[in-house]
Amino acid sequence: MKTTGTIITLALLMILAGCKNETAKSSGDEPYKVPEEIMEIPGGTTVGLRAPEIELPDTEGEMKQLSSLHGKLVLVDFWAAWCNPCRMENPHLVKVYDKYNDVSFTKGEGFEIFSVTLDRNEEAWKAAIEEDGLDWPYMLGDMKAARSEPVQEYGIQMIPANFLLDQNGVIIATNLRGDALEEKLESLKSEG
Repeated sequence: MKTTGTIITLALLMILAGCKNETAKSSGDEPYKVPEEIMEIPGGTTVGLRAPEIELPDTEGEMKQLSSLHGKLVLVDFWAAWCNPCRMENPHLVKVYDKYNDVSFTKGEGFEIFSVTLDRNEEAWKAAIEEDGLDWPYMLGDMKAARSEPVQEYGIQMIPANFLLDQNGVIIATNLRGDALEEKLESLKSEG
């Protein structure tokens, strides 16, 4: 159980990190470095905590890590080909991805979607990706459905479910669908 002092300290660290307005601009190929004070924030799946790491294969079997996207604003999206509400949300995700992928934000440089499937049928999953025009590079799944480690670690009970992460991998919003996602992204755009 966290003490009041620890919670206040964590809140102050988050505020200070936000005030720095770091947008992940780095020189050359230098990877974005998460500030040390952010690494002290505990991991978890609620707003204000660092999102747990996810490492899964993409459609070609190549392993991809969530942490490789530090520096960007990232939507971690849990979905499945068999999920009608997920499929109905996909056209909006495509629109938002196309509109905001290269935008500068106060909490990240660019926007990426990190899609995690709860499918068991790889062919159906890949067909849904094609049919729905999901062309971002982070379409991931291990075909273990609800038994997949990220699904368990994130406590996913229903889909679609999503988590919006800042450049440091800290959760800043959850379950943004439809216009709510676009409104949140608009509110985070950098001036200029």
